[in-house]
Amino acid sequence: MATGRLGVGETLEALNAAVGPGNPVWFKETHARHLRVRDFLAPRSALQARFRDGQVPECVFHAVARLQGPGVAPVLRCAPTPAGLSLQLQRPAVFQRVLGALASYATPAKPASPSRRVVLHCPALRCSPDTLRLSQLRAVLVADHLARMLRAHGVCVCLVPPVRDPHTSSFLQKLRVDWPTASKSTSTETLRTWVLAECNSASEEETLPPGVLGLVCLKKLLEQNHAAGYDPSIDNCLVTEDLLAVLSELQEAVRHWPEGGHPGLVGDSDAGMARCMVVHVVSCEEAFQQQKLDLLWQKLDNQAPHKQKHLVCGPVKVAGAPGTLMTAPEYYELRHAQVCKASALKHGGDLAQDPAWIETFDVLSVATIKFEMLSTAPQSQLLLADSTISTKGTKSGTFVMYNCARLATLFEGYDHGMKQGLYPTFPLISSLDFSLLQDEGEWLLLFNSVLPFLDQLNQTVSLASPPGLHIPVRTEMVCKFLVQLSMDFSSYYNRVHILGEPRPHLFGQMFARLQLLRAVREVLHTGLAMLGLPPLSHL
Repeated sequence: MATGRLGVGETLEALNAAVGPGNPVWFKETHARHLRVRDFLAPRSALQARFRDGQVPECVFHAVARLQGPGVAPVLRCAPTPAGLSLQLQRPAVFQRVLGALASYATPAKPASPSRRVVLHCPALRCSPDTLRLSQLRAVLVADHLARMLRAHGVCVCLVPPVRDPHTSSFLQKLRVDWPTASKSTSTETLRTWVLAECNSASEEETLPPGVLGLVCLKKLLEQNHAAGYDPSIDNCLVTEDLLAVLSELQEAVRHWPEGGHPGLVGDSDAGMARCMVVHVVSCEEAFQQQKLDLLWQKLDNQAPHKQKHLVCGPVKVAGAPGTLMTAPEYYELRHAQVCKASALKHGGDLAQDPAWIETFDVLSVATIKFEMLSTAPQSQLLLADSTISTKGTKSGTFVMYNCARLATLFEGYDHGMKQGLYPTFPLISSLDFSLLQDEGEWLLLFNSVLPFLDQLNQTVSLASPPGLHIPVRTEMVCKFLVQLSMDFSSYYNRVHILGEPRPHLFGQMFARLQLLRAVREVLHTGLAMLGLPPLSHL
């Protein structure tokens, strides 16, 4: 039997190669209505542009029908249709390959040795929680999510600044944000000397505002980087001790990788610097000041990293309210109160005082916040709904966690039935008959969720970007993926009775379905881990 991980990308690449040189013509179907009859389609318009009169040569049909190679899914049939060239996979074989090797589809594969190191700098974490604005909270959550994604793919990540305020640290723990702490500041003596030298050589003595060490002109450096995307109005930078402390933290992160980093990537060499990328994750209000800090670092330190990128998070508004007046802790308390109220309406009683539910409400509150903050592309404006929380809302973090708990309950039900002797122990995966998975919802879950999951994660963490200052990172993809997965699972779960009657002739289909939903559960848990959210076992 063929082995190796199947991939949507590999299959599409092979399909396009079979058609011949030119622009890609194939795409993967995602809608349930289309997946009833096909899995991939080469549209008629694309074929007409490639072949005279849209007539596909016979050799192309043969090449597609015999399609094979590493990662390429097995083909059942390829036929011309009014929509174009339609292809369907050998679905039982795909089920067997995927569900027989769950780990390779639900867990990102780390490289043998890391080739990259990234410093994620989030200036908002220098604020105290009571002054943290919603746009800054968004930047914090984006940075935390991005760090988890990069680490899962084997990238060496250092987070800056280390948090020194115990109140900030406590608030981050409540939000399940994994960020380092530190008790003391780094030295700024060397930087202070550089600043004074730069100021003295750049201008005559000037009267400076109190607390300002000097004024550094950034105009010339800005002109050298005119195409990079810096704000053209940047001129001078007033250098303070606080600004030097920020630069010192960044220098420390770049030059002295923290314990647990990879020795092969540590050092002060130019090669080491060139392999390090600094990504400044900032709110839109902090973007201008961060550009000045970026240029100042380049001005003062000739060993500053060549790759500095800015991920600017758009503004956050609250529907029907002046969002800029709401602080991050107030937002958390609002969502927490709404979660408790929604649960009380569903289950009855004041569950917020029940110790068994306290942890669940905390997780639901954080899930609600993270899905709200992260489901929109970070560069876009975010409008938060001023509404109550409900498990019935299909696009909320609460809905995702609710379906996570339903999966846990399902497998608990099977384990309980097995202990009572109603069901046999789970058989070897290789013995399962996946041809029994014939419901359209089953293929939808595998083909749209389990099979392409790791490809989705790879797209999220790709830091490749065109030249320029800003980096487009699609941190919204995981939340959207988990919401769609939850909707597809919920629809299937409400329609299909998984744990059937304890009759031997029904066990084959039951076990095949349980293995599919085990894959769904693993994908869901991995996705939630990328958000710093633990799976819930009850709700």
